[in-house]
Amino acid sequence: MSIANIVIYTTAVCPYCVAAKNFLQSKGQQWSEVRVDTDPDVRRKMVEMTGRTSVPQIFINETHVGGYDDMIALHRKGGLEPLLEGQA
Repeated sequence: MSIANIVIYTTAVCPYCVAAKNFLQSKGQQWSEVRVDTDPDVRRKMVEMTGRTSVPQIFINETHVGGYDDMIALHRKGGLEPLLEGQA
């Protein structure tokens, strides 16, 4: 399985961030984590890119997947694996 380019915007105390990382780890994935609670400019950039203020915000190969619930919904529809494999 190829490793996708995954970026997760997170905060230090975010149970959905932990759940997202655990789920991706179970899929054999690695990611870059960007903390938005330590840098207001980074948070502002995330909001501009996503239109959302909540975390996590997950990007896979430049595609905005959304938050944890969005990623799980995509997985249940069969759309996550092709994205992780670079086919979407």
